[in-house]
Amino acid sequence: MTTIQDIADKMGISKSTVSKALNDAPDISETLRKQVLETAVALGYTKLRRYKKPVKKICIIIEKENIMYEEPHHFAYDILIGFRQMAEPACFDVEIVPVDVQMQRNQHYDVFMLEHDYVGAFALGFSLNDPWIRDFKTSHTPAVLFDNYIIGNPSTAYVGIDNNEGMELAVSYLAGLGHRKIAYLSSSLGSQILQIRHEAFLRAMHQHGLKTSSDSTGCSYYLSECMEKHLPRFLEKGMTAIICNQDTLANAALIQCQQLGYRIPEDISIIGFDDIPIAAYTSPPLTTIRQDRLELGKSGFFALSSLLNNIPISTFLLHAQLIERKSTGEVPVP
Repeated sequence: MTTIQDIADKMGISKSTVSKALNDAPDISETLRKQVLETAVALGYTKLRRYKKPVKKICIIIEKENIMYEEPHHFAYDILIGFRQMAEPACFDVEIVPVDVQMQRNQHYDVFMLEHDYVGAFALGFSLNDPWIRDFKTSHTPAVLFDNYIIGNPSTAYVGIDNNEGMELAVSYLAGLGHRKIAYLSSSLGSQILQIRHEAFLRAMHQHGLKTSSDSTGCSYYLSECMEKHLPRFLEKGMTAIICNQDTLANAALIQCQQLGYRIPEDISIIGFDDIPIAAYTSPPLTTIRQDRLELGKSGFFALSSLLNNIPISTFLLHAQLIERKSTGEVPVP
């Protein structure tokens, strides 16, 4: 177990200077404090082991540019509620920490966690290009990632729903209604989970003996481009159903189809993914694949608690659920 003396010896400074740096003493420069923290992390030191504080601090780290969480209708709101419902009765002090790319570039994940006395984190909203995604590959502070999977680091775990199951449910349901020309509309594939959903769609179509091609799949970073470029192409090619990788995209497609004179679901069926609160109130209400966000939050704490108890849990997936509403129907009769 690394001690303050070990850090002092490594840096060639006094033990008291290291102690001051770790405890934010005002007479220590920011540069030296940063060097001490980085050395401490490199040596595997944690404040918790040294000071035995009665309250264990954990955090929910939110990549605020990618996911919304502050209002009840936001996607991550219930995930946070579920996590806290489990963590706080277990005597953990939970703090919400919004971050952006610049903050991640300025300070490595392990250093941030050590500086703030957090023993573990639940991380939401991270894309593949976020700096801390690279940090998670070698980090030592336990981290549970929602919808991101890190290979080879026993200090991390992945929590989510079974997206392969979810996409199979969607394709199987449409096939059962007679649909054979099914398209897939996706926002940017810049996150791991959206890549998984895209691959799951292709796999599910193949398993049902249904054809896929570049004419039946579309991906764009901007929602407007999805509506202006890919959706008209699907309609021109005679697609009778569209699976969207997110409910917001599905709602936009639903509205755009109606504006182009198509009836939902008489002319074309649309399925979303996530079952965000708005899905039940679109016109018509949206058929979708549900993620139970309250249970996902609880699962996030379960996985983090496992890591904190030195149980190297890797993946914790909940079952997906098809929610049938009015945006889907039998294949149109020619």
